[in-house]
Amino acid sequence: MPNYARGLLLLVFLMGCAARACKGSGKFGLKIHHRFSDPVRKILDSGENPPEKGTAGYFAALVRRDFAVHGRRLSVDRTPLTFSSSNTTYRLSLFGYLHYANVTVGTPGLSFLVALDTGSDLFWLPCDCVSCIRGIRLGLQEIDFSIYSLKTSSTGKKLPCDSPLCGHYTSCSTSSTACPYKVMYLSANTVSSGYLVEDVVHLTANNNPSKLVNAEITFGCGRNQTGSFLDGGAPNGLLGLGLGSVSVPSMLASEDIAVNSFSMCFGDDGTGRIVFGDQGSSDQGETPFHLRQLNPHYNISITQITVGTNASHVDAVYAIFDTGTSFTYLNDPAYTLIAKKFDSQVNDSRLATDSNIPFDYCYESSINQTQTCSSSQSSTPTPSLNLTMQGGDQFHVTDPTFPLPTKSGYVYCLGMVKSEDVNIIGQNFMTGYRVVFDRERMVLGWKASDCNEASGSSMFPVSPRTSTQHPPKSSEEPQATSKSGSSTSGASLTLRRGLFRLKSSTYMLILIFLEVLLIL
Repeated sequence: MPNYARGLLLLVFLMGCAARACKGSGKFGLKIHHRFSDPVRKILDSGENPPEKGTAGYFAALVRRDFAVHGRRLSVDRTPLTFSSSNTTYRLSLFGYLHYANVTVGTPGLSFLVALDTGSDLFWLPCDCVSCIRGIRLGLQEIDFSIYSLKTSSTGKKLPCDSPLCGHYTSCSTSSTACPYKVMYLSANTVSSGYLVEDVVHLTANNNPSKLVNAEITFGCGRNQTGSFLDGGAPNGLLGLGLGSVSVPSMLASEDIAVNSFSMCFGDDGTGRIVFGDQGSSDQGETPFHLRQLNPHYNISITQITVGTNASHVDAVYAIFDTGTSFTYLNDPAYTLIAKKFDSQVNDSRLATDSNIPFDYCYESSINQTQTCSSSQSSTPTPSLNLTMQGGDQFHVTDPTFPLPTKSGYVYCLGMVKSEDVNIIGQNFMTGYRVVFDRERMVLGWKASDCNEASGSSMFPVSPRTSTQHPPKSSEEPQATSKSGSSTSGASLTLRRGLFRLKSSTYMLILIFLEVLLIL
């Protein structure tokens, strides 16, 4: 083979390697807050007096919230929720979604306290509102929410109707008009509608908060909200984490900013972390997703259930891993199998059914009331619970029970509710884990974590243009003011659509071999 031909083949090989190197491997993290963490309660409770955390009324409220969010899928009536301790009725819709994160969008940047939802795809923000929540009143104080507008963001623009993403929502009369959207949610009469826009979201590298990146994404300019969205369900926007192409993880992957995967971690203190681009580690447990065309959620399959020392093989039990559901909901035979085997191995006395407690299997604890309440401090250790997933890896539920105070002492309950339809593994079974939703490999991963550890490297395999606009300094704490973010002199990168991005080292290799080719 002539030398020039060999050189040409080598160049083609290097270009192929370079193309593979273009694939994003950045990791970008956001702190997430539980709906009843102190920072979020200060913003969203708006003068209401929700039940005290850890009480029977608190857990009953969370169960009712789950039923309201999932609608008929859990088959339950929607009667108002009354707390016996205060004899007051609390507006259920104000419980909203379970987790929130502070996201900064546009130029200059505005901060939005958005709800996180693994059950839907679209990211939308209140925008040029016709019908939406603009703020709340806390006593005598008014708190304004940020409202997005193309008129005030220099980097925003409408998505045209001929865009491929537009076809997911509607057909347009002409290609030059804006792309309208309308998304209906399971909660009764709950809809968000408006049109799609493109703008930058300001991200920080997961293990280097001073490294700022502006990523161009598509999201909904939500002009009209109805149903629970007008009653505090998601007052300042919603970030969909579903499997569709319009979800934020999908768009970050399509733009080679991060791999198509994200992780969520839940600590015991009401805070956690979501990391885009995180595929976990080689030593994590894994199981494949089972996607259903009509129900494309994060479904997995359980093949064996072990309670204490008693293992039972089961026909495939399909369940949705849903971070937005407080507790775990199982139908028969899985629910009865776990409950009966748990009950048979507990030595503490089981309580009679109590209408104020939304769980069927609760037990008196001999714990001293002055101690920190934990089921592990019961006179008899509670049985462990392990779920063997398809593929053989075990998911050990860190603590399937939770404690709650009563007038006579403490009780602890098995944190499951019987469902008549869908199986859902809720957040209570995920606590203490970093759960990885790897949409590229189509697997669920999990590994024990304290949620404070860095999630690996945040190196960028690309050399994008330096932004001429500086994004605002990102804050991970919940914010609800409509003031623009301040400028920062820190280094920032703008990742724009349509750029062919290579590592600088790859450029150097290509240049060197081009010179060799010319010599040959």
